[in-house]
Amino acid sequence: MASPRPLPPSRAYNALRDQLGSVRRIYLRSNRIVRHDDFAQAPETVLLLHGFFQTRQVWQVMEDRLRCDGFGVFSFDLGGLFWRLNNRSIGDQARMVGDKLEGISQRYGLGRLHIVGHSMGGLIARHYIQHHGGAARIKSLVTLGTPHRGTPTAALGVWLMGGGLLSSNPWEMVPFSPFMRALNRDVFPASVPLTSIYSSADLICPARFSRLSPRPGEDHLQNRPVKGIGHTALTYDPGVYVMVRTALQQASALWAERASD
Repeated sequence: MASPRPLPPSRAYNALRDQLGSVRRIYLRSNRIVRHDDFAQAPETVLLLHGFFQTRQVWQVMEDRLRCDGFGVFSFDLGGLFWRLNNRSIGDQARMVGDKLEGISQRYGLGRLHIVGHSMGGLIARHYIQHHGGAARIKSLVTLGTPHRGTPTAALGVWLMGGGLLSSNPWEMVPFSPFMRALNRDVFPASVPLTSIYSSADLICPARFSRLSPRPGEDHLQNRPVKGIGHTALTYDPGVYVMVRTALQQASALWAERASD
């Protein structure tokens, strides 16, 4: 039996980039982006939250597409190692997101908004909504490759962070960690639709760890699996974008219906 042929260098690089993202465009670039102060003027506003050890440069394609479709869009500099690589604890970041949102809301007269979170960014959003008053501010949450049940690859992050000396959040994302058990034990607010989009080809957060486990009657929790898309590629794949846009539009229609009652 012939052994499988190794991937050509170009295909191997593309596969690695789809999982981890472009070194040049995400990791080596700072968190500085082109700011748009018109996000509060759009009918619907979206906050983008990136994941562990990445920067908000990961959202460049998603932001352009959302703005083209009429959404107001902004993102946060979550700080971290070297002032750019996100490695702060999930709880600290959730509190920071809440504080920043309140300040921005007062400054721009911003009402309720949506959040799209990639990887750990989805956990930050969940923690904010479940434990820091976010249910009163958020219309919907869409997560991409988020480890709602933790992920085995967090063990690599533990090693990368010096066994927890540089950051505690990889420990938080280990399956069955106290953080993950507490997050899934608590009920996600029924007023906020939550859609989890995940891929069978995601090696960073395998699909079964991204699936939500709705309790009876929790129709506001939805799973949307896809195939053949890497972990970071979820943020720029065109098909995934259509799913994100659809989830945002459905949530917007739901809130418009609630307002008319």
